Amino acid sequence: MIATVWRFRVKADAVDPFERAYGPRGDWARLFAQTEGFIGTELLKQGTQADLYLTIDRWHSAEQFERAKARMAAEYAELDRRFGAYTLEESWLGLYEIQE
Repeated sequence: MIATVWRFRVKADAVDPFERAYGPRGDWARLFAQTEGFIGTELLKQGTQADLYLTIDRWHSAEQFERAKARMAAEYAELDRRFGAYTLEESWLGLYEIQE
């Protein structure tokens, strides 16, 4: 299994819509759920910095993640454009293997 990890700094007036869109039942998770290999999304909020979040998306394999990205490229770009207004900063932290 693998996890893809993103870091976000969220605008103060966009916390609620950001959490709805990026949470485990949000728009991103629903998009990913349409593809083979997606396991789920976690949304983490740092306790000491109210505007700092991580998303962790879990997949069965890197290959399934790459196929999903290619298959949903247009939908992904649309959500990214639409929800970009919620954040001050967005950083890709990488793809990690989950050790079991």
